[in-house]
Amino acid sequence: MTPGVRRYDPDRRQRIIDAALRVVGERGIAGLTHRSAAAEADVPLGSTTYHFKTLDDLLVAALRQANEGFAQAVARSAALADPDADLAGALAGLLGEFLAGDRGRVELEYELYLAALRRPALRPVAAQWCEAVSAALMPRTDPVTARALVAAMDGIGLQVLLTDAAYDEEYAREVLRRVLRPS
Repeated sequence: MTPGVRRYDPDRRQRIIDAALRVVGERGIAGLTHRSAAAEADVPLGSTTYHFKTLDDLLVAALRQANEGFAQAVARSAALADPDADLAGALAGLLGEFLAGDRGRVELEYELYLAALRRPALRPVAAQWCEAVSAALMPRTDPVTARALVAAMDGIGLQVLLTDAAYDEEYAREVLRRVLRPS
């Protein structure tokens, strides 16, 4: 390449985000640096700092991307559109599918999500995820119950991951049914 000529690379930003997710998946958040992301993405170090001024900016982009899966699955669920469908059963099934998927990916999503405890820049993204899932549930329930369902699913998911226990769909269904019961 001729000095001073920039290579056109419209996918570079996305490659850096994907690389950051791989680095965090392999080494944890502590292993993510601009340098490690650049090396994993096979881009110059300056590219990471051009697209993501701070490491938190890169983590925000990674968390945003990691959060898309489950929220979209809930939003696409046929049970949300059908007022007669068993919502607790459908959500327990969706949670089971999520947890049965690529365990490394699920752990990565939770690691980024929980990183918001120590990294305030991530908190709005974590909150947006909760709000997106809650909003997807609101056609079937009220806002408070929707948030309680999200909290219950989060708790069950974390218990499965932290204890290496098998996911118990019947248990999850019963917990979610109890949240849905009017008081």
